[in-house]
Amino acid sequence: MARKKIVCLGGGSTYFCQVLGDLVVAEGLAGSEITLYDIDQEKAELMARLARRLAEEAGTGFRVRACTELAEAVDGADFAISSIGGMGKSGRDIYGTSVHRGDLLIPARYGIFQIVGDTGGPAGMMMGLRSIPIYLNICREMEKRCPEVVFLNHSNPMAILCRAMIKYTGIKHIIGICHGVQEGLSNIASILEVPVEELNTIWIGTNHYYWFMRVRHLGQDVYPELRRRMATRTPPEGEVFSSKLSEIYQYQIVYPQDDHALEFYPFLAQVSAATSIPYGLSMRRSLEELETGLKLSEVEQQARREAELIKYAKTLEEVTLPENVSSPFIGEGIASLIEAIATGRRQVHIVNIPNNGAVLNLPEYAVLEVEGVTDSCGVRGICTGMGPPLTLKGILEKRIAWQELVVDAGVTGDRNLALQALLLDEMAILPEKAEAMLDELLANSKNLLPQFD
Repeated sequence: MARKKIVCLGGGSTYFCQVLGDLVVAEGLAGSEITLYDIDQEKAELMARLARRLAEEAGTGFRVRACTELAEAVDGADFAISSIGGMGKSGRDIYGTSVHRGDLLIPARYGIFQIVGDTGGPAGMMMGLRSIPIYLNICREMEKRCPEVVFLNHSNPMAILCRAMIKYTGIKHIIGICHGVQEGLSNIASILEVPVEELNTIWIGTNHYYWFMRVRHLGQDVYPELRRRMATRTPPEGEVFSSKLSEIYQYQIVYPQDDHALEFYPFLAQVSAATSIPYGLSMRRSLEELETGLKLSEVEQQARREAELIKYAKTLEEVTLPENVSSPFIGEGIASLIEAIATGRRQVHIVNIPNNGAVLNLPEYAVLEVEGVTDSCGVRGICTGMGPPLTLKGILEKRIAWQELVVDAGVTGDRNLALQALLLDEMAILPEKAEAMLDELLANSKNLLPQFD
């Protein structure tokens, strides 16, 4: 049993509903302390109340408290888990904030109709530019108060935020956590009609965008059978585009949802209107709804937030302890990952970390989503022994270069680097239009972009 201090940053986020339940039933962490910090103290207190209730029900001796100061929250922390949207205070969902509405609406006026807007495109870039200063500030405090902390980031844009912390801070253990690969594994296991635990796979790519290179079941190569079944089935709604790409490239896209996949390609900047997005997809909110949201007064926004907080509190009252703690390959397995590192247990997890040779022909510094093995030293990537074929290599190298530009722009506040990122992105538009769009995007987030002053 290892008693550790675990700090939850952005601790009022709904993400922690599941995480806290998983943590307090982890017997290897019994007696540990959880601190929660959020700029929205009201939400942090609500989540702390939930964590105390779950800890009491679990009977594992976890201590829980919400902190009003970052320094107090991180002081002496062994592990940190972040879920920070970089949008300021919100009710339940950062995707409904006025800032993110602007991230979607402004590019739409220039003919770029984004669906999700948290990983690529102008909206993904803006999420990164706003969040990077927040993360660097947290890391500066950690450098003084817990330099050996293992920092687990859940927020998007995943690769950008992890790369910024790795490149520009002294925190050595930065790990990105997502569930995209796990969903992809479950998807192909369902298609093959086999238990997901029986599959052995190799995939290559960066967060939200990766491809299966090999698929084996009980020692047998089943990739030909997977291709055959994919070719003969009718793709379900929301997976038509990714299925078509998988057919063309002869490698299966891991994360099958079209809404993310489309944002890695130029097609969203080629449609004539928001109502013309292909493959039956649409923006999460209509342009009219985005416009209305941006026109709300401060009083109206506050009233909306208070109503959402009431719903939020009621939702937390319904959260119960997990019946089955998520494994490393089903769900994100964050409690299992922390417990493995804390106790020195060697275990394989899916993580976002620097390449460092795991994928042979991509940059060493690139943050890729790979299998990693744990022990008390942290987590180290497992070498795939291969790299992507030429076409996929070209796509990934361009994406990695885009991520690096956004990281550097987010740290330095260099407007020209941000413009270069927009022009390198697959959803690029004419330079003059991109420059005008950038000015509008920066103005929309002015209060959240101190580095661009």
